[in-house]
Amino acid sequence: MTGYGGANTSADSLEIALELKSVNNRYLDVSVRLPRSFIFAEESMKAEVQNVLSRGKVDVFVGIDSSKAQNMVITVNEPMAEGYVSAIRLIAEKFGLQDDISPTSIARMPDVLNTERREADREVISLALCEALREALGELDAMRTREGEKMAADIEGRLVEIERLTGIVEERSPETVKEYRKRLETRIKDVLEDRNIDESRLITEAAIFADKVSVSEETVRLRSHISQFRGILSEGSPAGRKLDFLVQEFNREANTIGSKCNDADLSAVVVDLKAEIEKIREQIQNIE
Repeated sequence: MTGYGGANTSADSLEIALELKSVNNRYLDVSVRLPRSFIFAEESMKAEVQNVLSRGKVDVFVGIDSSKAQNMVITVNEPMAEGYVSAIRLIAEKFGLQDDISPTSIARMPDVLNTERREADREVISLALCEALREALGELDAMRTREGEKMAADIEGRLVEIERLTGIVEERSPETVKEYRKRLETRIKDVLEDRNIDESRLITEAAIFADKVSVSEETVRLRSHISQFRGILSEGSPAGRKLDFLVQEFNREANTIGSKCNDADLSAVVVDLKAEIEKIREQIQNIE
């Protein structure tokens, strides 16, 4: 299912902006896009997504602003500074010069002060990123829930229509046997030229035809699949794969019914039945 979520936070003097979006996918595919120096948090963030989602292509975008970070550290090379002080005092004493040593003058000497970047606290940053991700996932999940409610209502309407069409098949199917018997009787009379018809043979032929075109087993299974479908939908847990399998069973029964129907009206009903099943199949691809 599609969805979007976002969150902002700060950690270790860093400003963090996180965006999350998901689109339909048969399996779970998570992509986390972090600045290179923060790639250490990628696996923990993927784990957070996997704890909440089971299907979909999920992209996580993370922007980190370090412009306000106080991550520069200046250290004093004490041995070097002591060396400079000793050397300057020796020169002043030997040549009778005034000793004007000051901290500023020593600090200006080469290699006395070292500047280095303080390494970010990985644990603190990882925790902050995961916390922001959980917030974004909550927003995404709420959006997906709203979409899911609308989708469930649409699917329920189509299930009702499938049940209605199945009822038509169940009512119409016995009529095709009666019509077949009448056609068969008419043909036999034409062939025998009004001679006596073997009633037992006529009954046998009609019974064979009735068995061949009977769809009672298929309609019973189809109604059972519909009941299971509703049960899975009401569970509220990730059910996309289960529903996908059931829709395949819907199609299997509809195809069998279609192959047994030797009636134009029933064939039209089966076409409508398959169309509704296909619309549900398309919707199922959006369900986690």
